[in-house]
Amino acid sequence: MKKSIVFYFQVHQPARLRLYRFFDIGKDSHYYDDFADRTILRRVVQKCYLPMNALLLDVIKSTKGAFKCAFSLSGSVLEQFERYTPEVIDSFRALADTGCVEFLGETYYHSLASLANPSEFAHQVNKHSEIITRLFGTKTTTFRNTELIYNNGIGAQVHDLGFKTMLTEGARHVMGWKSPDFVYTDADCPDLKLLLRNYVLSDDIAFRFSDRGWKDWPLTADKYLGWLKASMGEGNVVNLFMDYETFGEHQSASSGIFDFMRALPDAVLADGSFDFLTPAEAAAKYDAVSALDIPETISWADEERDVTAWLGNELQQDAFTKLYGLTEKLSILDDPILWSDFGHLQESDHFYYMCTKFFSDGEVHKYFNPYDTPYEAFINYMNVLSDFIIRVDDAYSVSNAKFASSKNE
Repeated sequence: MKKSIVFYFQVHQPARLRLYRFFDIGKDSHYYDDFADRTILRRVVQKCYLPMNALLLDVIKSTKGAFKCAFSLSGSVLEQFERYTPEVIDSFRALADTGCVEFLGETYYHSLASLANPSEFAHQVNKHSEIITRLFGTKTTTFRNTELIYNNGIGAQVHDLGFKTMLTEGARHVMGWKSPDFVYTDADCPDLKLLLRNYVLSDDIAFRFSDRGWKDWPLTADKYLGWLKASMGEGNVVNLFMDYETFGEHQSASSGIFDFMRALPDAVLADGSFDFLTPAEAAAKYDAVSALDIPETISWADEERDVTAWLGNELQQDAFTKLYGLTEKLSILDDPILWSDFGHLQESDHFYYMCTKFFSDGEVHKYFNPYDTPYEAFINYMNVLSDFIIRVDDAYSVSNAKFASSKNE
């Protein structure tokens, strides 16, 4: 029987915060750098999203539907597409219409809500499912948490929300001798199947492709096919999960990344050892080999494959605690404008910018960070959060006053 390849691409752009000074607190509650959002999005659209979507559509048609893949598109990036570049929505709809692309569920705001508040997590997952159905006419049945964050408790929440399959990282410290190239199940929910990223083969494309100092440069489709075949052993599905911005943005077109992705499906299909499946199809095709017990939280980030990229220092933890401490008041107020700002302030990117890691991981963080230092990121975020807290507290006081007045009438 043929073995399978699952390609999954993450698509996300945050609502970037403008330079928000201490003296803005209490005076100006517009937090976002709309110019940066629009400028960066249009650049990435031209370099990655539109050309790569066109390439994948051509590949699907030329292979008569044999090539398949999956996307998760955060609600944050979908909002920007609708606001600034609606043609990108159309290009994803064209992919959806082929029937060869699966759209995955995730948190609407690409947030860390799964680590903070179950009700907020469920709210965002349902909100995301709604926008995917509205834009692409499809229901999400496979879940991919922000940055592949997972533990047993999160798996149980995802299962309770109705998902049948979940993606996460094949972290070495969790897997031990086990291979990520099998289907597994959640330890507490045996009918929730888990697909694990093969991080070595994924990162060969996502991080090493254009590195001329890499001993295996240049990477060709035939060479990569050889690695796929050699790595599988007794496994039956290799999961290649990566940022979609790999193509054209992180790895420039001049590196040959588009040529590689155009050639790879033909090389794989001509060889006959593999087929391409969506995550839902892979979970349906293969039986799980065992359950995975993952009590400690994992992700696909950094060498540690944990959540220290977002919550590894006191700055991040302080911001995180203060933000989610507002959840109860916001639930009582139920103000859509406050909810929207709360959502965008949850985006994991803001916490990522505060990371103080060094060495190899630090270089990756620096590449994605618009701030000169993590401390600048923290100060700017906390200035914004201070203003947001004032707005929430003021609205809460007014609400209480109205409630007291109504009781006295």
